[in-house]
Amino acid sequence: MIDYDLLKGEIDKLGIDIGEYGLDRFDQYADYLVNWNRHVNLTAITEPDEIVIKHFVDSLYVLKYVKLHKGQSLIDVGSGAGFPGLPLLFANPDINVTFVDSIRKKLVFIKDVLHNTGLIAETKHSRAEELGRNNEFREKYDFATARAVAQLNVLCEYCLPLVKVGGLFIAMKGASGKEELEQAAHAIEVLGGELAKFAEFTLSNGDKRSIIIIRKISQTPTKYPRKSKKIDTKPL
Repeated sequence: MIDYDLLKGEIDKLGIDIGEYGLDRFDQYADYLVNWNRHVNLTAITEPDEIVIKHFVDSLYVLKYVKLHKGQSLIDVGSGAGFPGLPLLFANPDINVTFVDSIRKKLVFIKDVLHNTGLIAETKHSRAEELGRNNEFREKYDFATARAVAQLNVLCEYCLPLVKVGGLFIAMKGASGKEELEQAAHAIEVLGGELAKFAEFTLSNGDKRSIIIIRKISQTPTKYPRKSKKIDTKPL
């Protein structure tokens, strides 16, 4: 379905090795995405080249700035159709990924992709703030990722409680990333984080993107995360 040369060329630009089965897995993923999307609202992007650039390559940009190592844990918050978690797993099949979403059908889709591409990961039907108050998940992960989920000052309260001290929260944003980062400065500090990296980049189709990497430098105070209504209506 997808243009292998297009995807390989973009991946080569990023200096990423996706392994022997990588291109085939991305092709299967795109096929499942389009087919499932006829019945479940997963994405507005269904044209093959746009899937490659706007979903796959965009997600893989994380690996330009962060190295993932065997056995490390990553929690993908608000996974939706699996971005960026599935592309990151395709490129790093020996990491431990947990996909979190409050909509069960989207997790069923992710399970289907995992099963048919021969990869293993966990899925959790839950809200992120519930996991953040659960000692089984709180401050247990090396990385948390989120893409197109919420404003950064809100997103920090959902994600930073899940990251262990010394770990990273990686927020994938559009052109408004710098402005969102400025607005989230207080939230980052209160929740135990500090800015490790801010980068802007342009996809090959001209779309502007940004990536915000926050390092967890101290434990998140136990009163956070708050309940979702308070997080959304009174962000830090």
